[in-house]
Parts: sequence; C-alpha cells; structure tokens
Amino acid sequence: MKARELRDMTLDEVLQKKAEIEKETFNLKIRQTTRQIDNPLKIRQLRRDFARLNTIIREHQLKIRTLAEGHEKAIDRQAGDEKQA
Repeated sequence: MKARELRDMTLDEVLQKKAEIEKETFNLKIRQTTRQIDNPLKIRQLRRDFARLNTIIREHQLKIRTLAEGHEKAIDRQAGDEKQA
C-alpha cells in the first residue's frame, strides 16, 4: 500500500487498517511456525505496511502532514489507548 493512498484516508480508517494488518501479521506468523504459509514474503510486506501506517499517524500527530477530515475524535481516542499500554 502506498503512503499517498493512506494519507487520503481519515485517521479512523488508518487506525482500523493498522489493526487489520496487526491481526493478519499475527495469523501469518502462527501459520509460518506450523509451516502452512504459502507466501512467506507476505509477512515482510505487512511489517512494512505497519511501519508506514505508524509513520503516517505520527506525522499527523506532529502536524507535519495531515490526513483527511473527520479525525479529531480519533486522535483523542488513540492518545488514550497509548497511555493505557
């Protein structure tokens, strides 16, 4: 996934995509340990997409670049999630 495409999403959509990638990566790692994975390079791609998402979220928080509108509540929610972790 390209960063350009991600920046066109709202913060809620980006956070949802991040959760999906995290879950998919976990499932692929489980399948890899049992040797049931078809494409082991998929894990690498997902890790890179996850890092790209984290970078875009951080840029948005620092106001370096902004995401699409409709994100004010999601910023507050994400800040609360990070404090709990």
